[in-house]
Amino acid sequence: MTAPTIDVLALAQALLRADSVTPARGAVFDVLEAALAPMGFAVDRFVCGEAPDGPVENMIATREGTGRHLAFAGHVDVVPPGEGWTGSPWSGAIRDGLLYGRGAVDMKGAVAAFVAAAARVTDSVPLSLLITGDEEGPATYGTPALIARMAERGVAPDLCLVGEPTSVRRLGDMIKIGRRGSVNIWIEVPGRQGHVAYPQLADNPVPKLVRALGALDTLSLDEGNAWFQPSNLEITDITVGNGAHNVIPAAARARLNIRFNDEQTGLGLLERVTATVQAVVPDATVRGKVSGEAFLTQPGTLTGIVSAAILDATGAEPELSTTGGTSDARFLSKLCPTVEFGLINATMHQVDEAVAIDDLETLVRLYAEVIRKAR
Repeated sequence: MTAPTIDVLALAQALLRADSVTPARGAVFDVLEAALAPMGFAVDRFVCGEAPDGPVENMIATREGTGRHLAFAGHVDVVPPGEGWTGSPWSGAIRDGLLYGRGAVDMKGAVAAFVAAAARVTDSVPLSLLITGDEEGPATYGTPALIARMAERGVAPDLCLVGEPTSVRRLGDMIKIGRRGSVNIWIEVPGRQGHVAYPQLADNPVPKLVRALGALDTLSLDEGNAWFQPSNLEITDITVGNGAHNVIPAAARARLNIRFNDEQTGLGLLERVTATVQAVVPDATVRGKVSGEAFLTQPGTLTGIVSAAILDATGAEPELSTTGGTSDARFLSKLCPTVEFGLINATMHQVDEAVAIDDLETLVRLYAEVIRKAR
């Protein structure tokens, strides 16, 4: 079969015109399948999950070959566009060499570029595209469901490239080789409601919560290491919900988030926070949810392949970094060596999100070189 040529700009526009606010289903996957099937990819689309986190559509597209199996992972769901766009956020408009639309950078542009790159590599190279409709949301039925489906089908990549927008000032200046973990923690301190004029008949939870938060604020979690910055704990909300000025409240609550490096675990941090809080307020309740553990892909074969492809295509020598938030690489890194590389991230999630058309074309050449070097 002779693979068709893929016009990356036309494909990116078609993806942008498919409204796919998270969780995504339907039309945006139709566009991808229409591009991949003629190229010899076997496309497996499946929907799973129920409200409130679903339903979510995911796709596994595979093309057989010999050599190392490279997977490209990405998402086609996007955050809501917000107000104030110059034109429609779903138009795929072109102005002054830029392609505009929600998802242009994060990350429909990279998805289109990899599909176009796969069309340019005519060798028999084993490839997979792992595309989720739930990266921007809770990810409950997104990449974890993809990984389960891959296990059922025996899809086992040797290397994985996630197309997140990692470049900062110019295309190719940064590769993400790891990410910090994230844990959200909720604290509730009980009290006894009463009149402020009779404090002896009440039990004010607010001072106790403040003391507990003060203890947390003094914690030094670690000093970081060669690849990661120090873990940081941030108090993100304090709530009493008291609508009256003369009432001592019955409870006080707080929320915090910890972004942590690979010297910590989410469960270990939850246990440490719980012990710190309950040492100050024994009857406080502490609960948490780990969004993802930290991971690190040590420099080696995969980082060398992507770095060499970037140098060939752009002349840039990329920085290897673990900065930023979480991504689906936190799940995929459990399968095989995983790195992230994609477009310049300056406008992602912003009004008038846009990608330079020249960068899209360069990314196609770069991804094609990664495919060739990976085999």
